[in-house]
Amino acid sequence: MTANILIVDGAPSESQDLLVASGGRRHGPNYAAALQSQIAEHLRGIEVFVLAAADGADLPQGMQLSDFDGIAWTGSPLNAYHDTPQVKRQVDFARAAFQSGVPCFGSCWGLQVMMVALGGKVRLNPKGAEMGVARSIVLTEAGRAHPMYDGKPAVFDALCVHQDEVCDLPDGAVLLAGNSVSDVQAVSVHDGDRSYWGVQYHPEYDLLQMGAMFKRSAKRMTDRGLFKTQAEAETFATDLRALHDDPSRWDLAWRYGISADILEPDRHRREFANWLRVEVAPRMGK
Repeated sequence: MTANILIVDGAPSESQDLLVASGGRRHGPNYAAALQSQIAEHLRGIEVFVLAAADGADLPQGMQLSDFDGIAWTGSPLNAYHDTPQVKRQVDFARAAFQSGVPCFGSCWGLQVMMVALGGKVRLNPKGAEMGVARSIVLTEAGRAHPMYDGKPAVFDALCVHQDEVCDLPDGAVLLAGNSVSDVQAVSVHDGDRSYWGVQYHPEYDLLQMGAMFKRSAKRMTDRGLFKTQAEAETFATDLRALHDDPSRWDLAWRYGISADILEPDRHRREFANWLRVEVAPRMGK
C-alpha cells in the first residue's frame, strides 16, 4: 500500500531561500524524506503533496483533504499568537484538517498552530529559546502509554528550534511529554475518528538541517546571547554538519552532548514510524 500524505509547509518561502543558501533543505521535501525513511512492511511507499500554506497556497481545484491518508505540518518562523492574515489562514486550515478526520501530525509550529486552532494558547516562552537540542524530554504517564512513544525511552533528547511554547491546552488535549524548558513537548488529541499527534521538537530534522539553520541565523543567535561570537555559532554549525557526515565522530558528539537519541535515525524518528503504523495505515483500508 502507498500512503498519500499532505505536507503543509508552514514557513514562508523567503525564509527557506536563506536556509537553502546555507546548505539546508526546504521544509516540505525534508519532511517527506523523514517520513519516507520510516516506512515499514505495512507500507509500500509514500506519495506526498506539499502545500505552501505560508505563501497563501490552497489545495488545487478538485483536491480535498479527504483524498489524503495523513496530514503532516512543518515548522515555521511565524508566531501563532500574531493575529495576521498569514497566521489566521493556517489556523483555519489546521482546524479544517482536524475536522476532516484525516490523521494529523505536527512538529513545532505544527503543534502550536493546531493547539490554537482547537482553542489552546501559545506564548513567547518566558524561559527563553530552546535551540539545538531539547534535553531530557520526559514522558508523562499518558505519554508512556501512548502509541506515539512505542519503543521510545521514557526520557530522551531531540533536535529543536523554538522560542514559543504552548501554554494552555485545548479541551480534550492530552499532555504526553515535557522538559525543564517547555512543559508542553508533546500532545495528542482524539475526538471520535479525528486524531492529532504533535511535538514541540523536530523528528524530521537531522544534523545537516540543524547545522544549516544555525549557519543561516548565526548573527541573530549571537545577538541573543546564545554564542559569544558569530564565529562560534558558525563553528557549531560546521561541527553539526561534520557529525552528520560521520556519526562516529564521538569527539563532536561528546563536545556538544549529542546522544544516540539523535544520532540513530530510527530512534530519533520513532514517532513518525508509529504514526504511520497506528494512524495512517489503518485509514488506507477504509
